[in-house]
Amino acid sequence: MNLTNYPLLRQGKVRDIYDAGENLLLVATDRLSAFDVILPTPVDGKGKLLTQLSVFWFEATRHIVPNHLVGTDIDGLDLTPAEADWLRDRTMIARKADRIDIECVVRGYLAGSGYKEYVQEGTLAGEPLPAGLQRADRLPEPRFTPAIKNDEGHDENVSRARLAEIIGTELADELESKSLEIYAFASSLSAQAGIVLADTKFEFGYIDGQLSLIDEVLTPDSSRYWEAASIVPGQEPDSFDKQIVRNWLETLDWDKTYPGPEIPDEIVAQTIARYREVFDRLTAAGKEIPE
Repeated sequence: MNLTNYPLLRQGKVRDIYDAGENLLLVATDRLSAFDVILPTPVDGKGKLLTQLSVFWFEATRHIVPNHLVGTDIDGLDLTPAEADWLRDRTMIARKADRIDIECVVRGYLAGSGYKEYVQEGTLAGEPLPAGLQRADRLPEPRFTPAIKNDEGHDENVSRARLAEIIGTELADELESKSLEIYAFASSLSAQAGIVLADTKFEFGYIDGQLSLIDEVLTPDSSRYWEAASIVPGQEPDSFDKQIVRNWLETLDWDKTYPGPEIPDEIVAQTIARYREVFDRLTAAGKEIPE
């Protein structure tokens, strides 16, 4: 949607970002992408759940690192009634930041591209892992596996040593330390909900010279959440994300290029139910966090 009084700065696969002066409007749409293709069928309500879960985690992790969240109240914005109706509950008002172009990935379990690298090389982000690990095994300790952001294509995985060469040792160490600390906190809270945080990615930037957490955080779109009771080493666990859609797409004769196929109603319903369940369970566990 084009807003009357706020220019569209960037349209991603899921989120639209608007310029609101000293702040940004980060709007999570109901768009869903798979295999780098935005699918034609929206998942109604997904954007609101993503926004509210990010807000939950931004508030819960402020004791670890500052972040860019200002709030979610759009009533003070200059919007038409139709614009306000669309933006409500799916918008974060956020401070502008000087983004650090690094995806700060933390992996606690062997999955995804990390598992593929391990099978081929016996390493994770270029560093050795013990022999004999299987898919979905817990790593000996969480690993920081950064990537260089690429807005036009796939991010480029780099080693920690290479990251230090690119951005300097001090900043590389700080990004790793903060990422691991946030992951440890979120992983512990998730465990209370019977959920495993297998891996996740963070973005950071500078706001008034202070390192701050930005973008979205710890959502099912930026993280791999598993049902703890479903984990069997060597098998893919049940996940709380769009894996249901990916699995369905794999049954089709589709070449994974635009345009994608329309998603059946039952697949949409199953997908939003998984997003809603992880939101409900995580936020319920968060209520137990001491003030």
